Amino acid sequence: MIGFTRRAAIGLFCTTAAVTLSLGAAQAQEVVRIGYVASKSGPAAAGAGITTIPNYELWVHDVNAAGGLKLPDGSQHKIELIAYDDRSTAEEAVRAVERLVSQDKVDFILPPWGTGFNLAIAPLMDRLGYPHLAVTSLTDKAPEFAARWTKSFWMLGGGHDYAGGLADLLDKAVADGTINNKVAVISVSDGFGIDLISAARPIFAEHKLDLVYDKAYPVGTTDFAAIIEDVKASGADSFVAFSYPPETFALAKQSQTAAFNPKVFFTGVGTPFPNYPGVVEGKQEGVMSVGGVDGTSDKITAYFKRHAEVIGTPPDSWASAITYASLEMLQQSIERVGLDREAVAGELSSGKFDTVIGEVKLQDNQLRDLWLVGQWQGDTFKGVSPADKHGATAPIIPKPNW
Repeated sequence: MIGFTRRAAIGLFCTTAAVTLSLGAAQAQEVVRIGYVASKSGPAAAGAGITTIPNYELWVHDVNAAGGLKLPDGSQHKIELIAYDDRSTAEEAVRAVERLVSQDKVDFILPPWGTGFNLAIAPLMDRLGYPHLAVTSLTDKAPEFAARWTKSFWMLGGGHDYAGGLADLLDKAVADGTINNKVAVISVSDGFGIDLISAARPIFAEHKLDLVYDKAYPVGTTDFAAIIEDVKASGADSFVAFSYPPETFALAKQSQTAAFNPKVFFTGVGTPFPNYPGVVEGKQEGVMSVGGVDGTSDKITAYFKRHAEVIGTPPDSWASAITYASLEMLQQSIERVGLDREAVAGELSSGKFDTVIGEVKLQDNQLRDLWLVGQWQGDTFKGVSPADKHGATAPIIPKPNW
């Protein structure tokens, strides 16, 4: 999944950097200490290992190769990266944040992967006074959280955003006579799936989309044969799965085996991952999911190329670019106001930033300019909804058979 040699080399750099903590205080002041905790083992490691950790390593590589973080006085300081494995448990994530502050005395803390982990550390980050870039958190409660924890920033939208984008796309296809209005949905019985299906039910009804199949499944489900047969018999032209990566991959493989070819095939987290075409043996054309990228953007093209060169694989086409953009925002905030965390939080909240996803200005500490639905077209997972967003591509409906 990730090129071992390059990752190992970067890891060696990070380890070497961490060792320098033992050097004298005078030398330590020459670097900016940034820590993070993320899942390097356990079930969340797949997501963190694709979306979060590679972007942290790439950003540190890019910044240090350019001489380091710039401060308002014109000086530059290399980043010293300190990392902990939360072992896919929220309790360990909280303990690691406490260690980063009390033991490692880091200047800034980068967030873990996943909504649950970010919600677990959010009160602690607020209490300790650290800006919290909750990048990979998908929640409709982001406005409430941003108001409660004023130094927190929410950049992936909520279930209503993505359900609304999908409903708009299906609604248009029904109006065009491309598909019928019957939709079959399955959802994982966890935060992501519950958030999405809870939003989708009323939104689909508003769009007169007939939810003919609505079933939840437990986390860790591996056999979808019975569900696929039920959905085939439902008469729905559109199949939607609000799924996590292991189920996303299992659904694709088992749908191929069952010759299940709905006109719309939409699956959840993992679909925009760079290894998805390999999972489906190159038959990814027309598969949809959340997210997407602007396939016409030179900045996105350059980011994908640099990610592949440094990390060894391309990034995913949903939250990876947003993660890197959040780091650029942190970098530019430090350059403008220095290392004072309160001032950096203020700049993140009110400033404008030049990033790989274009110019960013948060609204009430939230990123609102998002790709809501993407689709594999050739070798690229392109943004297709909102249809009026710059760089949007027309969706391919019906999806070609596997």
